Amino acid sequence: MGINLAKGGNTSIGTLQKFVVGMGWDTNDSDSGAGFDLDASAFMLDIAGKVLSESHFIYYNNLKSPEGCVEHTGDNLTGVGDGDDESIKIDLSKLPANCESITFVVTIHEAETRKQNFGQVKNAFVRIYDPSNNTELLKYDLGEDYSVETAVEFGSLYKKDGSWKFKAIGTGYAGGLQKFVDKFCK
Repeated sequence: MGINLAKGGNTSIGTLQKFVVGMGWDTNDSDSGAGFDLDASAFMLDIAGKVLSESHFIYYNNLKSPEGCVEHTGDNLTGVGDGDDESIKIDLSKLPANCESITFVVTIHEAETRKQNFGQVKNAFVRIYDPSNNTELLKYDLGEDYSVETAVEFGSLYKKDGSWKFKAIGTGYAGGLQKFVDKFCK
């Protein structure tokens, strides 16, 4: 079992070059009448905190970075089942030199139309594991009650003094995916 992080905590990834960032969640019973569709995304950022290019914003409509270093494994439309609901593969050996961090977010698709928010989501987590042996390096259980938020910044992989670290963030926002597009792409 890996390291359990608390909000704001960080730890080194060590020497591992290839790993998977898995994100999962369950939904509470809701009276909104619509199914939940949560979406994981990754933003490959430069030193200024801006996405390297449109192609470096990895999500359900752009599953792979141009270098193949960040790859979304596909959109889970229901979130049904145990374990990771969506995963993103990382290969640090292929990362562009100007990529200083990768931020992982989860948003609720059509949250406003469906009258949904993260207050209706439980058991949300992000974890990093080695796919070669399924060993979990770290896990962060969000554990907060988000009442109006439609988007959550789960965590960030960042470069410091030549090595890669992961920081548990767990900050919620209203505004869905557009909030992060505005933050990282403009």
